[in-house]
Amino acid sequence: MIDDLDLGFDEQERGEKGRHRRGAVLRRQGKSGGGRGKTLLALALALVLLGGIGGGAYYGFDRIQNYLVTPDYDGSGTGEVTVQIKQNALIADMADTLVAADVVKSTKAFIEAAEANSRSKNIQPGTYKLRKQMSGEAAVVAMLDLKNKVVNGLTIPEGRTAKNIYKLLSEKTDIPVKDFETAAKDPEALGVPDWWFTRSDGKKVKPSVEGFLFPDTYEIPPKATAETVLKLMVDNFLSVTGDMKFADRVQAERGGVTPYEALIVASLAQAEAGNPDDLGKVARVAYNRVYGEFPCNCLEMDVTVNYYLELTGQKTKTSKEMTASELDDPKNPYNRKLRGLVPTPINNPGKQALEGAMDPPPGKWLFFVAIDKEGHSAFAETYEQQRRNEQKAKEAGII
Repeated sequence: MIDDLDLGFDEQERGEKGRHRRGAVLRRQGKSGGGRGKTLLALALALVLLGGIGGGAYYGFDRIQNYLVTPDYDGSGTGEVTVQIKQNALIADMADTLVAADVVKSTKAFIEAAEANSRSKNIQPGTYKLRKQMSGEAAVVAMLDLKNKVVNGLTIPEGRTAKNIYKLLSEKTDIPVKDFETAAKDPEALGVPDWWFTRSDGKKVKPSVEGFLFPDTYEIPPKATAETVLKLMVDNFLSVTGDMKFADRVQAERGGVTPYEALIVASLAQAEAGNPDDLGKVARVAYNRVYGEFPCNCLEMDVTVNYYLELTGQKTKTSKEMTASELDDPKNPYNRKLRGLVPTPINNPGKQALEGAMDPPPGKWLFFVAIDKEGHSAFAETYEQQRRNEQKAKEAGII
């Protein structure tokens, strides 16, 4: 009978934790009512049962009590410990992290305290200064107090190259740029799955972290290394694209284009679109030029040339400033006239650019040009239409 009781409580606890892992923060009904009463009743029945079996069975009392009573520390804890809550962490994930750091005694203690506090949904990812051996309730309250949050935030804008990101990170963290460059040499060690580096066009892939450093605002952990910071950004990329089902949808809907190739297209759109409204349309142009009826099946986008200039330590230029030899340098692997997509993404695109590459609007456009000061572009299927749009851009003083 004792085994039967154990089995029942194990299943109940697993079920309860599973519900939280699916993203729900359940509200407890009657904090001091039914739940506690049932626990006390069950404990009483267990005591009667053990008493009936005999004094020798009392060895099992502590074990049963652990199932019936939530293991929890008392009070606000002692000392100090730094805990990092990751992006998109659920309450159950937070609980696991806190138990591992000995902030709370059990995951259940934190989960129940979060259930009882309607503000717990406001707990944000980031780094917190907490104490060891806190009660679940005290831990929840502490994490809702912004005074305990370590603010060391850095915003990475959409469309920055990895090289530019290393400079921003170095300025904020005092970690040398070379450390970031060294850590970035092995993208798979930073968490990028090897299946990402797959192309359908037969071109060899040299794994690069470019494209996987997701633009966002990050809380840089104390004593962070270049590797831990880049891992944080890669993890965020994988989380965002996972929630979007980016890889699955690209493979199902883009006619043989791989997720990596779609990531390259997202980076092109991020660089070329002057307004977020046009991200999907620019992605469609890229697909049409490379896989459609464009004569050279090449991109003919000057932004790829600029990426190569930055990559090789040269000054980037406007289209008007670029020379013919720079535009069509045969030694440049990012040459705008080369057939197919460029070797890697040319920057780190944001979510809207990723959405545009994953699900671009239908259209046969092959050309576009900015026509207003807000950066909106006009799109054309033929070069004749493009010439008319260019005239509008000139009249508006854009080109």
